[in-house]
Amino acid sequence: MTHALIIGGGIAGAVTAMALQKAGIDAEVFEAYPSGADDVGAFLVVFANGLEALRVIGAHGTVVANSFPAERVEFLSGTGKRLGERPLAGSAGGAGMGPRTLTRATLYRVLHDEARRRGIPVRHGKRLVAAETVSDRRVVASFADGSRAEGDLLIGADGIHSVVRKMIDAAAPRPRYTGQNTVCGYTRDVEPPSAPDTYTMIYGKRIFFGCTTAPDGEVWWFADAPGPERSRRDLAAVTAEQWRQRVAALLEGDRGPAAGVVRATGDHIVGSHAYDLATTPRWYSDTMVIIGDAAHAAAPNAAQGASMAIEDGVVLAKCLRDRHEPRWAFAAYEELRRARVERVVAHSALMARRAAPGTLRRVVRDVMLPRSVARGGDGADTWLTGYRVEW
Repeated sequence: MTHALIIGGGIAGAVTAMALQKAGIDAEVFEAYPSGADDVGAFLVVFANGLEALRVIGAHGTVVANSFPAERVEFLSGTGKRLGERPLAGSAGGAGMGPRTLTRATLYRVLHDEARRRGIPVRHGKRLVAAETVSDRRVVASFADGSRAEGDLLIGADGIHSVVRKMIDAAAPRPRYTGQNTVCGYTRDVEPPSAPDTYTMIYGKRIFFGCTTAPDGEVWWFADAPGPERSRRDLAAVTAEQWRQRVAALLEGDRGPAAGVVRATGDHIVGSHAYDLATTPRWYSDTMVIIGDAAHAAAPNAAQGASMAIEDGVVLAKCLRDRHEPRWAFAAYEELRRARVERVVAHSALMARRAAPGTLRRVVRDVMLPRSVARGGDGADTWLTGYRVEW
């Protein structure tokens, strides 16, 4: 049986392992972190396209059971003016298959629990330092703890700062810092500004802010706060109080619920950098391939990162099932995925530009957005959330 080494135990890694198992391919997951998930304070949305890809491998139920629905989005200006409301893209999925909100840590946990339930080994504390193809076209991975693993192919699901991407192509482009910090917070000490199934999006004068309400009444919020890129160490040293002060200062002078939500938030605040990766020239070699953020990364504005990673894992497994030679399977996977994911990256970058502060941009947006909402949005349902993997 073909044996795959999956580097990275995040969303892409767990889904790919389960999809490979469905395809009759043995897989082993190697995660650099000793335990838990990176970026544990953030929350995300899995859209209908991601849920339908999970349905292919029978893993959608646990995600639906541990999340809550997101049906609508309402738009406000920084002056408090209501710009409109429309259904969230893909919200007509039915049977719980519309957009679902959950924390990144919860998604990580339920996917890993499901992978383990299916007998898939997940090995923590395994930071990849080298990989080489040996004479019989097998690949050997070496880890920082001195251990090694051998397989028929290696899948880089190791995120935006992928080691595998550089192993495939030393000249691969670096991810681009978008100039934004994504700050997430949670509070129960404020009146919820929206219904539990609604996202409120606010185009402030200096910051873009969004929030929703969990079924238990807790308000979950995020903000795109402009700021310099920091080292991982310096970013981790920023306290919840410093993030709160930063976001509150950027909201000063705006009307609406955002400032009150931020002021009511205690220590449950975390910030991260936003990156994108518009195109990666080489996705694979004879024995190695990259998926998810390792191959393509979008700014968070379209909220499609998790769903794209899920799609990637299922499509790659299908290609490996249908083509016995890994390189030809990798080529088929790239052919099926590249145009779509690069379009998503471009779409998310456009959304980020539209949300950016600026007097002229704000005036134009306040005029044009209500017209766009009245027309039903930008047609994202048809090409973005309507995508389905044909297993």
